[in-house]
Amino acid sequence: MNIAQYIDHTLLKPTTTSDEIKKLCEEAARYGFAAVCVPPPLVRPAKKYLSGSSVKVATVIGFPFGYSVAAAKQAEAEQAIKDGADELDVVINLVALKSGDTSYLESEIKPIVAAAHQNQRLVKVIIESGILSAAEIIQCCTLYAAAHVDFVKTSTGYAEKGASVEAVQLMREHLPSSVQIKASGGIRTYAFAKELVDAGATRLGCSASVAIVTGEKESSTGGY
Repeated sequence: MNIAQYIDHTLLKPTTTSDEIKKLCEEAARYGFAAVCVPPPLVRPAKKYLSGSSVKVATVIGFPFGYSVAAAKQAEAEQAIKDGADELDVVINLVALKSGDTSYLESEIKPIVAAAHQNQRLVKVIIESGILSAAEIIQCCTLYAAAHVDFVKTSTGYAEKGASVEAVQLMREHLPSSVQIKASGGIRTYAFAKELVDAGATRLGCSASVAIVTGEKESSTGGY
């Protein structure tokens, strides 16, 4: 398995600098990661640093808590598209989910998906699976598949629990094949990354990406 091709090389801390994004992009190009995931103000620099590369630029919308009003998320998404982001990782409104307000969730995501797809961009919705019940995860799978998102993503990395094999398996069971899964949050080793891919994830959001790729090489030579 070439684990690098699954990885969104991620740096989302609030103090991130352009120099750090330059390093992130250089690593992504060197190792052949699928994408970098960067804060919205650093999308343009990332696009510049990755000019001529096949590595995509992702950014986050409504991050990390998801309770921004829908209009604010839509404006964020439109700006990210304008700045050149290839992929939008959108945190859902967990207040609405926990309140059972599915109509709000539908109205929130539909314009973002429409704007993204009109511009040949991808949408990943972050459901924060680690703090949801199995029934809520299944509900999200049904709702967001109907909204034609491209990925359902496990976690922001800011909740008490990140990605789990069990959540990915449950999502894969309840999503159509047209909707992919991104696992993120707490992925620090090649062994865990491989477990998540084997469970059905086709993307991995990681900040420990280089260590994971190094771990794969060590594993293939008997180092693990």
